Amino acid sequence: MTADGSSVRVGVLSLHNSKETKAILNAIADLGHEPSWLREENTAVQLQDGDVRLEPDVDIVVNRLLLSNTEQPSEALGLAKIYDSVLPVLNDPSSVMTAIHKFSAATTLADDGLPVPDALLALSNDRLNDGRSDFGEEAVYKTAIGTHGGGTWKVGPDELVNPRVGDRQAFLQELIERDEGEHRDLRVYVVGDRIVGAMNRYAPENDWRTNVALGGAVEDATDELPREAANIARDAASTIGLDCAGVDLIEGHDGWYVLEVNPTAGFKGLFKATGRSAAPYIAQLAIEQAGGTADEATVENLTASLDDSVPACKPRPKDTPSGEPIVIGYTEEVILSGTSGSETVIAKSDTGATRTSIDTRLAAEIGAGPIKSIAKVKSGSSKSSRSRPVVDVVVGVGGNRHTVTASIEDRGHMDYPVLLGRDILKHYQVNVQKRVDAEEETEEEEE
Repeated sequence: MTADGSSVRVGVLSLHNSKETKAILNAIADLGHEPSWLREENTAVQLQDGDVRLEPDVDIVVNRLLLSNTEQPSEALGLAKIYDSVLPVLNDPSSVMTAIHKFSAATTLADDGLPVPDALLALSNDRLNDGRSDFGEEAVYKTAIGTHGGGTWKVGPDELVNPRVGDRQAFLQELIERDEGEHRDLRVYVVGDRIVGAMNRYAPENDWRTNVALGGAVEDATDELPREAANIARDAASTIGLDCAGVDLIEGHDGWYVLEVNPTAGFKGLFKATGRSAAPYIAQLAIEQAGGTADEATVENLTASLDDSVPACKPRPKDTPSGEPIVIGYTEEVILSGTSGSETVIAKSDTGATRTSIDTRLAAEIGAGPIKSIAKVKSGSSKSSRSRPVVDVVVGVGGNRHTVTASIEDRGHMDYPVLLGRDILKHYQVNVQKRVDAEEETEEEEE
């Protein structure tokens, strides 16, 4: 309650559905305050006679916009900036912009004396490749804006890289590993000046990236968190200007380094590892910054569960139901991006294929790779299987981008250099009568 006994109206700005958004909204309600889910169905801002009127009317906003996987993050940033001009905002848009651009975050941290890996961003292809030798036998090559481990590769000394991957800027970074046989890092979740949990993250088999979204394993590290790592995590969130952040650290032979500072870090892995949800702490921080109070004992009790049920405050659409799947055709224009470039090609949709596959020549042209493993793939109605290398590749479909582990095969005798499998098609509805090319498919193209 506030000083006059009224509840605080907390808006959570989130245009997507996620466990985290729902959990924060439910925690606000459980703490006796009034949550509002700011979504497309109910959000409006009106200027009239010099006055700003918000719909719905709230006292503070928790910014949970996902910007790193959107086509035009500036649009969403502008929306958050509107709220930031008239209300207190947790994770203000300027700080979020710094955080989601990984190189911008690294320079900000380095300027404040925090340890970050060596890195090189160059707008020139020649300059970027000329600097490759500074990073040893293996280097990290990543897009400046990316999420869930997408747009991140290891590159060897002879692999050429490009300043851009698709429409994203990319850069080289020093690879830091204390134990080369076990790829792991440390995620520390910071809310305000409090560390609410920490976990070790381990890369899945045949991968080196530790993201939970990619299948990485997690382990509670809260009680064993080194003081040095805890202090660096707090300082990193504060330096970037974030109220809530997942700070990713890695330990080298000479100490800890900050890899990334994530403004919308997920809770799923943290809750799995620690049994603690960050949502009540975020709700508490928003309530208190707006002048309200939250019972500390109730906050602690709420952390023991991750309540991701649909909040009562979720707005209902008036006309059409939300969540309608995007329809794509039997053939569709896609953008394939690798470490050395991008190509726009026509792809065929195949709901019978588990994995997306791309032509060998195309994979070489865009720099798909390096090879992660060898997969056994069944061919058509045959009971036998063939071995194919698999690599990470970024596929752009209808304005969305997907990082998938695609198989490489010789598709030179086929009509389409890319086959979209269920790893991508699960996000869409396929209309087999819709196709971007006019020609009929030949018999030998069937797979």
